[in-house]
Amino acid sequence: MTKKIKGYAAIGADKPLEFYEFERRELRPHDIEFDILYCGVCHSDVHQARNEWGISVYPMVPGHELVGHVTRIGKEVSKFKVDDMAGVGCMVDSCRKCAACLAGLEQYCEHDMLQTYNAVDPIDGMKIQGGYSQTEVVDENYALHIPKSIDPAKAAPLLCAGITTYSPLRHWKVGSGHKVGVVGIGGLGHMAVQYAKSFGAEVYMITTTSGKASDAAELGADGAIIATDMAAMEAQAKSFDFLLSTIPQSHDLQLYLNLLKQGGTLIIVGALTQIEPGINGMNMAARRLSIGTSLIGGIKETQEMLDYSAKNNIAPAIELIKIEDINKAFDRMVNKDVRYRFVIDLKASFK
Repeated sequence: MTKKIKGYAAIGADKPLEFYEFERRELRPHDIEFDILYCGVCHSDVHQARNEWGISVYPMVPGHELVGHVTRIGKEVSKFKVDDMAGVGCMVDSCRKCAACLAGLEQYCEHDMLQTYNAVDPIDGMKIQGGYSQTEVVDENYALHIPKSIDPAKAAPLLCAGITTYSPLRHWKVGSGHKVGVVGIGGLGHMAVQYAKSFGAEVYMITTTSGKASDAAELGADGAIIATDMAAMEAQAKSFDFLLSTIPQSHDLQLYLNLLKQGGTLIIVGALTQIEPGINGMNMAARRLSIGTSLIGGIKETQEMLDYSAKNNIAPAIELIKIEDINKAFDRMVNKDVRYRFVIDLKASFK
């Protein structure tokens, strides 16, 4: 038996989110249900709600950074118990059989991972809705344990912003002896700075917003570079080993490629659709530069990231809001008016 819960949904690309009731599925044997306490607000929620990626299906309840208390468990659940603190990130299932899934890389499932929202359940055909709502039902194998030492409100953004930056830094083995630049200091960027520094790298924030330069020391960076200051950019030319671009739309990559030394790497985690053309192949070849991309991490790596963050006191800077303020939050985020991640307090919402 399903039950109706309250949420906020996008009804159309050009319409604000509004109150919306929908149903979650009844528990399957390996499912857990939890009351959502907090849900982070990701820039991709804006892209999806406004159909900026051209794949949105309405009505859509966004939200893929969910944290809450387990209230019920299926009869075959072994990894969670009632009252545990659980989390869900950007995916809720995958094929579990392909080479990627078997390697713990469910995010690269060869048959497509099942997203936390804007998706359809292949078992019962129900639309899968996200965390801008009261409860979640998910297979225990795609849920995360939230360490007790992490503030649950701050744990929420780790499930996307945290793992999206942790995973590529680990994959490309960023660490001591590396000079790293984090391009774009928002929800993703301010997490990347903290992780890269904790791994032992020399880290610089690279931003077009001069007001954010003062945050460098607070986030642990060794300095800040204003990307619109051509003299400052030229002074740093050919000096970086690794750049992580978190800018959420297409941008001039050549500007940042000029910062890389021979053998350097630029990884894109922000712009997930069109990547800006016009890259000079000869300039890249002359220094054997590499450009790559990365998604989130698999379930095992995401749990590793949560445990690492707890152990090393790494957490996002957040601003709590009520669900009723989500449309203002979307506009503020697009205008870069948040330091650095909105989190919806579902306990204080739907009053």
